[in-house]
Amino acid sequence: MSVTAQPDHHAQFIELLSASLAQNAFIKLVLAKYVGEEAELQRLIIKQVAVKEQPCLSFVYRYKTRDITKNFAVAEGVAAIAELLPAQFKNAHLLSLTDEAQLEYSKKNKSSLFKSKPQQLREAPSAEHNREKNRFLDLSRPFLADLGVTDAKQALIPSMSRKWKQINKFIEVFSHALTSSPLKLDQPVRVADFGSGKGYLTFAIHDYLRNTLKAEGEVTGVELREDMVALCNTAAARLEHPGLVFKCGDVRSVAPSELDVMIALHACDIATDYAIHTGIRSGASIIMCSPCCHKQIRLQIQSPVLLKPMLQYGLHLGQQAEMVTDSLRALFLEACGYETKVFEFISLEHTNKNKMILAVKRAEPLDNAQLLEKIQELKAFYHITEHCLETLLRADGYLT
Repeated sequence: MSVTAQPDHHAQFIELLSASLAQNAFIKLVLAKYVGEEAELQRLIIKQVAVKEQPCLSFVYRYKTRDITKNFAVAEGVAAIAELLPAQFKNAHLLSLTDEAQLEYSKKNKSSLFKSKPQQLREAPSAEHNREKNRFLDLSRPFLADLGVTDAKQALIPSMSRKWKQINKFIEVFSHALTSSPLKLDQPVRVADFGSGKGYLTFAIHDYLRNTLKAEGEVTGVELREDMVALCNTAAARLEHPGLVFKCGDVRSVAPSELDVMIALHACDIATDYAIHTGIRSGASIIMCSPCCHKQIRLQIQSPVLLKPMLQYGLHLGQQAEMVTDSLRALFLEACGYETKVFEFISLEHTNKNKMILAVKRAEPLDNAQLLEKIQELKAFYHITEHCLETLLRADGYLT
């Protein structure tokens, strides 16, 4: 006698699975509580792999003393999973970059579905047998060849392997932030990338929005070097990237009134503060910064006497200034209604700075009175009289 799942929970779970695969966010699926006829079968572990450059789902049947692996095309695999629940497995645990979901069936076949968001960024799993990570962009995208990342045959140029990893890590972080932000993809997504350089990340985020997410991306790259601006505008026109434009200037001279996503990677010293301020003032739902140099705070810090023996070394002094400066930036973002994370990001070309401040606007702002008090205590502890971002925010009335 066949067992029929409750349509709502079963369909919702399969929809979550399909969405995670479509968005390159799938990590793994575990089917447990086996009720079939094979006595020694304990569970089924499903991961995504690439076989002959084609995405597949690898089903690993785990027995007491052995494993048996079978590979399926993605659509075929999803259909098989739908049939296995709950006929042969009563528990399914889905893990992705953006969600965690568990589907359970009772003895009477009553279903329950539990969903939650991850507390921290997860790494995408291996999709290749040579342990190459899942990629959020395809090497066949035309802009990669035009910018010199791939060759005429759409193969990765060896010297650009590091850049290729950086681009994908950036899109991974953005994808994760997007799922927890209030942004809706049925409306235009306005992005500004300050210090866009040759446009690797600017083209990548535009391509990801338009071609992967099928959203209308309106992306502006802002760069001081006129030759880079001309180069990127020519490429955008030649490659038919509608909604992508590059402008000459910096965060102070080119300041959009309304933004959804603000990006500023390796803006030097207080340029990062101006960029964050622009993001907050323009209503950005996502702010992505990778700070560089911390001169303003380093010149002000007066370290406690107890710490002076430790901070007599220039390296430690610089690390302290970096930590204090970026901690205050993150706290100011929290005070302005953002959920903020500070984590290591793959370093970009020509610098060893690899920290990212990621801020996603909360649905409901928090009471920031206690937070502002803690900020002032931290400033007082280090004898800091001015932080550029605080000055900019107070002038606009954000910190009251």
